[in-house]
Amino acid sequence: MASDFAKNIVAELESASQLRAAGFFITRRPWLDLYGVNVRPVAPFGSTCNKPVVDLSLIHRSLPDELLFEIFARMTPYNLGKAACVCRKWRNTVRNPVFWRNACLKAWQISGVVENYKLMQCNYDSSWRKMWLSRPRVRMDGIYVSRNTYIRAGVAEWKVTNPVHVVCYYRYLRFYPSGRFLYKNSSEKIKDVVKFMKLRSTKAEICHSGRYTMSEDKVEGALLYPGMRPTIWRIRLRLRGTIAGANNRMDLLSIVTSGVHENEVPTGPDGDILAVVEGWEDDETHNADVPAISHTRGLTPFVFVPFEEAETSVLNLPVERMDYYVPG
Repeated sequence: MASDFAKNIVAELESASQLRAAGFFITRRPWLDLYGVNVRPVAPFGSTCNKPVVDLSLIHRSLPDELLFEIFARMTPYNLGKAACVCRKWRNTVRNPVFWRNACLKAWQISGVVENYKLMQCNYDSSWRKMWLSRPRVRMDGIYVSRNTYIRAGVAEWKVTNPVHVVCYYRYLRFYPSGRFLYKNSSEKIKDVVKFMKLRSTKAEICHSGRYTMSEDKVEGALLYPGMRPTIWRIRLRLRGTIAGANNRMDLLSIVTSGVHENEVPTGPDGDILAVVEGWEDDETHNADVPAISHTRGLTPFVFVPFEEAETSVLNLPVERMDYYVPG
């Protein structure tokens, strides 16, 4: 009797395992129903195709192509790239050259419309989108941040320990299409500085304004420190990106400060400070009271942070949680 009972238990266990296996194979997998099904592509807005296209998605039936075009026309180029990943129709619509022409003319408005058209036709196969992805440019939808740290000796207590402190400070750059830029050197975090990095900042917020120029991937800027002894601050950067079209890194090549005579200082807030330093050498001294100094410390590359990510950026972490940062 015991052996018969054991046989029944084994048979029931085998049947139960078979049912579980069958349930695994019988489980419905919706993606398997897509095999062999031809999805008809949706013609983008402005297409010359005469064949009727039926789009079954609710958003495309409720939203006319003209309104979709108007929505995309008001989006930033980087948001257009995100929208192109939604579906095939949006990708085809985003590839409309009108969006990328407007973006290119706005990004390089200093060069002029005629020069931009010539570069697009000669260097980028008459494609505004290719020009946007391949041509280096400074980004205006955020700020560039350079996070620097150094070790400072503390006060020894009873000559038993030699404490040290990790000091963290930031360099901030914000560029404008008009050729102006803002610079700030501060220990404040990005989420606090981004609120007043604007041309109309107050004197208490200490944002210095200057002029910059760009040649290929090189950026050169200069500004005037006001005070009893006017000092010109010059910076040279090399623009690059972690991916195509990102332009989210700036390698700091040099920072030079040098004195200048009163008669060389440009007058007015719109004075061209770049014209004053044009042709200067790095170690060229114009005022013996303030000799030229080429700074060799704090040359950490700049990292671009969009405005919408200023509150959540990892660069806001305190020193005890991130004593250094590798921009990559």
